Amino acid sequence: MASKDLAALAALFADETRAAFVLALLDGRAWTAGELARHACVAPSTASEHLGKLVAGGVLAEERQGRHRYVRLADAGIAHLVEDLAARSEPARKAAPGTLRAASAGRAMARGRTCYDHLAGRLGITITEAMTARGLLRQDTGFALTDRGMAWFGDRGIPLAATGRRPVARGCLDWTERKPHLAGIAGASLCRHALDSGWCVRIGSERAVKVSADGERALQEALGIDPAVLR
Repeated sequence: MASKDLAALAALFADETRAAFVLALLDGRAWTAGELARHACVAPSTASEHLGKLVAGGVLAEERQGRHRYVRLADAGIAHLVEDLAARSEPARKAAPGTLRAASAGRAMARGRTCYDHLAGRLGITITEAMTARGLLRQDTGFALTDRGMAWFGDRGIPLAATGRRPVARGCLDWTERKPHLAGIAGASLCRHALDSGWCVRIGSERAVKVSADGERALQEALGIDPAVLR
């Protein structure tokens, strides 16, 4: 990558409105321009201008259905880049939440959330550390599932189908916990299984998730995780 290309990519994130858009899209869903405009509290025309730049720069992918225009993060690599940038910028933000609602939402996000298509926050870190302690995941030479780890997924019917060049397992720096959580194909498959099976449920309009009673029992049985840690 040439220096001018790197500068151009960095410039796409160097705007508060565009930053608000990409952070919102970390939930892995497709949003309309209107939804993002309301989320960032900007005019629809302003949102369209910024979205055009993000799509042209390869940060977002665009889909059209009838009159509606949807955008999503271009791929998992962009999602990891956004999460890494958020993790590195978070220490600079010292101001306390302005409202009780904001504080409550912040605690929920820190407790458990989705990071694009995998689990993050204290929930994601707890699962990652439990898998490592049980010999299912290695972190000493980069993230990698062990043979036992591959069997663990297979025994639970959680598929690990390869998609393009995406690694089976990789670490993603968690912006609230300051530790890596499990991403890659394994992280995405585990997150999808947790949501589909009811282990986790989404709460509110943000990316926050909560572990259900069934999920607490399942994670304690599968990984020896104390339910109290997940609350």
